Amino acid sequence: MLSEKVVENLRNSSAIRAMFEEGAKLKKEFGEANVFDFSLGNPDPDPPEETLAVLRKLVSGPPKGLHAYMNNAGYADVRAKIAEHLNREGGAGLSAQNVVMSCGAGGGLNVILKALLNPGEEVVIFAPFFVEYKFYTENHGGKAVIIPTDENFLPDLAELEKSITPKTKALILNTPNNPTGVVYPASLLADMEKILQKKGKEYSTVIYLISDEPYREIVYDGLQVPPVLAIFQNAIVAYSFSKSLSLPGERIGYVAASNRIKESALLNEALVFTNRTLGFVNAPSLFQRVAAESLEARVDITIYRERRDMLYNHLSGLGFSCVKPGGAFYLFPRSPLPDTEEFKKLALKHKIILVPGKGFGCPEYFRLAYCVGIETIRNSLPAFTALAKDAGL
Repeated sequence: MLSEKVVENLRNSSAIRAMFEEGAKLKKEFGEANVFDFSLGNPDPDPPEETLAVLRKLVSGPPKGLHAYMNNAGYADVRAKIAEHLNREGGAGLSAQNVVMSCGAGGGLNVILKALLNPGEEVVIFAPFFVEYKFYTENHGGKAVIIPTDENFLPDLAELEKSITPKTKALILNTPNNPTGVVYPASLLADMEKILQKKGKEYSTVIYLISDEPYREIVYDGLQVPPVLAIFQNAIVAYSFSKSLSLPGERIGYVAASNRIKESALLNEALVFTNRTLGFVNAPSLFQRVAAESLEARVDITIYRERRDMLYNHLSGLGFSCVKPGGAFYLFPRSPLPDTEEFKKLALKHKIILVPGKGFGCPEYFRLAYCVGIETIRNSLPAFTALAKDAGL
């Protein structure tokens, strides 16, 4: 008999992957050019040329031992370069000892939660949220506490304060946000830190701020992502190069923990230990080197901004209600039908693949990932027009 918990989770598992598979079936039947798949946050642009040049150099003339084991935390010189990079951006005096190389941000989040959680401790998550956060929390015996955001998808700090209990161990933050693309302002984060400190003192506990940051560099319109390591005393960052360098399949990222955390040295040891015992062992050796030489490289953000503007402007003109995203590469419009599952099926008739918002904690919305080719977006516009008409807009 399989794990009852896993079987239960399978029934509620990722709607993103389910719609991706639905899209694959439609493409096989009708041809890829005739299906408009906005299901998966899989970057369309190639990695930056600087990154590809580093990869070619390493592959053509690899340093001795490139593919061997190293410290479970990753190469010391790579971690030192990342610490220096973060310090320039407001990392508050990090060293290599504060950084653990991880298998992407997803691997990093599991490493963090395994190191922090005792059975039954609570992790606060703002809705809407990345669909795997609840599963990650449950992986390590924790309980997810979901609280709402306001009409602009900004955290409701009054709800946050009410939701914190003596069992609260951590808060997961994701800005720019998946699925909304909203960027949280520095003033809001500063107020959030005051609440965490206040409640920590009230309950004689430490409440950690876990910041999931795969979209940190993908922001538009002059916005900036505030450095959480400078704002929160007990901050731990999970970062991925999947989006900034278009390397999602390489599973390379890092965890960086503030050196202002009490017993930070013990926490760093715990992160290294959990990285090993969860079976990651170490992050991919080749791409640790690639990442270290690509810290200033970026995918051309104008590519995503053009796609955002084309899709957002068209949908808004059709009457869809949507907060304009300031970062990442998702739109999160409100469904024009009360039943988003019904709207999803209606969209499929027009060969549009979208993801209902239920898995993100907001069932009245749906997500569109606009990191697809510009031609896919351009060709989809008539289909969205027809969909809007059928939905009564």
